[in-house]
Amino acid sequence: MNQISENPPSGRIAQRSLHDELVERLREMIMTGTLVAGARVDERDLCERFGVSRTPLREALKVLATEGYITLIPRRGAWVAGLSEEDLDEAFPVMAALEALAGELACAHATDAEIAHIDQLTREMADHHKAGRRDPYFDLNQKIHLAIAEAARNPTLWRLQRSLDGRVRRGRYQANISSSRWNQAMEEHVQIARALRARDGTLTGRLLRLHLENKSCALRETIQHTGNEPERPD
Repeated sequence: MNQISENPPSGRIAQRSLHDELVERLREMIMTGTLVAGARVDERDLCERFGVSRTPLREALKVLATEGYITLIPRRGAWVAGLSEEDLDEAFPVMAALEALAGELACAHATDAEIAHIDQLTREMADHHKAGRRDPYFDLNQKIHLAIAEAARNPTLWRLQRSLDGRVRRGRYQANISSSRWNQAMEEHVQIARALRARDGTLTGRLLRLHLENKSCALRETIQHTGNEPERPD
């Protein structure tokens, strides 16, 4: 889905992909903490960084606002949204149900090549986990969830998952902060890949639902201990 980099995105953006690239880079800056939750978005700085005018930047911010990354306040500008327990209560149960259904359908409709690809991605992710490389691990994590959704062969389900993905993606990354949770998440992915290889739809769906529920619990603990959700600007 999106590769997370420890270095803040920089460099001018090619005109032919201006909108998509701008949305992507801003999203990445939020996910990696380059743009901090609760902070006001400095439009001038970002325009200079990417070599764009304010019009495309503001259009990109509107997209990120619909995904839950940005809060737009009239006459105050854009602020980086934080994650709250209310967000978890609202978004994660729905996403868990959608991913469970995607897993069930993928077992029925995925090609052997698709299942082999997901299995390979899981092995590569395990290598990154063993080496402690969180950024490439997370990139493969997202690719695996996307691959399962695509293999479900259900456009409506795909659209629903994509509409929620922006609200859940940051939580997936942050919920892996704990080493114990990271280890648990990796083992869950191994089990998901095994169930998918066996084309056991019921088990695959149950494991995917549990995977999201466990991430939600881990993220809730993070929010409670760190106060991740900032107060909304007046």
